[in-house]
Amino acid sequence: MTENSPPERRVKRGGRRAAVMVDVAKLAGVSHQTVSRVLHDSPHVHRETRERVLEAIRQLDYRPSSVAQALVTGRSRTLGVVSFDTTLYGPASTLLGLEEAAHDAGYGVSIASVKSLSRASVVDAVKRLCDQGADGVVVIAPQRSAVDALRHITSDVPVVAVEGGPDDSIPVVAVDQHGGAAAATRHLLDLGHKTVWHVAGPPDWLEADQRIDGWRSTLVAAGVERPPLLRGDWSARSGYELGPQLVRTPGITAVFVANDQMALGLLRFLHEAGRDVPKDISIVGFDDIPEAAYFTPPLTTVNQDFSALGRRCLHLLLGQIESGHRSYAHVVVETKLVVRKSTAAAPRNR
Repeated sequence: MTENSPPERRVKRGGRRAAVMVDVAKLAGVSHQTVSRVLHDSPHVHRETRERVLEAIRQLDYRPSSVAQALVTGRSRTLGVVSFDTTLYGPASTLLGLEEAAHDAGYGVSIASVKSLSRASVVDAVKRLCDQGADGVVVIAPQRSAVDALRHITSDVPVVAVEGGPDDSIPVVAVDQHGGAAAATRHLLDLGHKTVWHVAGPPDWLEADQRIDGWRSTLVAAGVERPPLLRGDWSARSGYELGPQLVRTPGITAVFVANDQMALGLLRFLHEAGRDVPKDISIVGFDDIPEAAYFTPPLTTVNQDFSALGRRCLHLLLGQIESGHRSYAHVVVETKLVVRKSTAAAPRNR
């Protein structure tokens, strides 16, 4: 390679030397600068020249070096994602939605997993991703500690928080947790249930708090009794273990559970206790996990559109990368109530 050759390496592919930009230029009879302009869709290339270069690229099976493109454009076309505990359905599905949206836009994704969403771990993960050349960073931030950490990210880093709460200091894309919980609660009240109990998620989770607010405000607006709150930890086990308390309490006919896994555990306990769902007690979950339609009975639940969440995050992040300015937008993704067989009209004898 000569001194004036573009910054590419001659690597092996399929047992032969991979073509580089000078090979394309030679075959097309143009300079490597012209090939670069074609690759970056510059308008300053004649149509015939562009077609000749594209044909040479096809013949040589030329694939531009990501390193070379980064040197030319100043961008790696890689996005960073800070995530944790991807065994939980929400964070795992959010990550998948982000990866799909990035892939569709021609971006790669680099993931930094953290054991906890403490300020130090989140700030360090963002720094590591930036040091690796990420053009921007998405932080899956369902806990208050993660939101606090994002306030310490310098404004020159394009960043978006998923969930993140109503914080004006950072750009946020969030599912309408409040609206989804309100819809679940209204559905049960519309079926004639005098009130609705709630099995909430753990403290410090923004989603849990917003679902509590949606449930509680709907009961207040309806002018009905507000039962005491029950807390789980998102697991099916915690839903199962709260079952005895619900069964011992007289008059319970409807329960809104903050996620489908806890609802699954509660359904199991009610079955073992001889309580029919929905004849005796109606149950609504939240998430619409793929298995929810196959529970016994199939679970009425709130669907979150994680594909839309990924697309909105990407749009907001790329806008910051293009403009060079921090956005302070708060984008909300709507939910949808999916009615199945776990809810029914309130028992008449209650």
